Amino acid sequence: MATLHRRVLDQMGEQICSGQFAPGDILPAEPVLAEQLQVSRITIRETMKSLSAKGMLQVRRRYGTIVLPRSEWQLFDPDVITWRARSGTVDAGLIQDLMELRLIIEPAAAKLAAKRATPEDRTALRRAFKAMERAVAGHAEYVPADLAFHAAILAACHNQFVQQMQNALSAILRTSFELSSEIAGGPARSLPMHEALCVAIERGDPVAAEAAVLTLIARAEQDFEDRARLDDTINPTPV
Repeated sequence: MATLHRRVLDQMGEQICSGQFAPGDILPAEPVLAEQLQVSRITIRETMKSLSAKGMLQVRRRYGTIVLPRSEWQLFDPDVITWRARSGTVDAGLIQDLMELRLIIEPAAAKLAAKRATPEDRTALRRAFKAMERAVAGHAEYVPADLAFHAAILAACHNQFVQQMQNALSAILRTSFELSSEIAGGPARSLPMHEALCVAIERGDPVAAEAAVLTLIARAEQDFEDRARLDDTINPTPV
């Protein structure tokens, strides 16, 4: 069960990400926030410290607590990534940035995994793929299985910096996968591509692994474009 501090932190983080508290806004004073959220001032103070550490707030003496622009946020912080996705502010720009980041990281990671994966790594990857198969068949949740599959690839790189980034990368990938899993037929279409990537790493073929992951990302980009066109058809932009 989430702690009181965690619940308040998530609530305020999402409010900032959604624009309810916009950059430049001065937050209500601690006693006011405490009364509004029905928590103690200590909980509010802890929350302010946490959000300040993530670059979202700044306490200015004799001025108040101000919301900082997104350029100051710790965008790789898993909480910030999750709040942006939950706040309903996912737009074309964020999706494009996500796809570009995946193109920067995942092909190189797939190649490294194909070169360095141990028998244990290959077993973990195959196990995660089997979980994805069960999810597509309706016997498990898809997004956790997809995350486990890509986490296995990152672990198989055996690179200390990639491993250090894994929490942030997992949060980024979760956002991408949750969005793509909402697209009708998306998980089923991507399953053969994941299998091709799994097989390439199992065989130690970095060229095939890179090609497979590029195909996967291209498919995700196409799904997002199709979804955007459908959204425009259902909810056309007012003229």
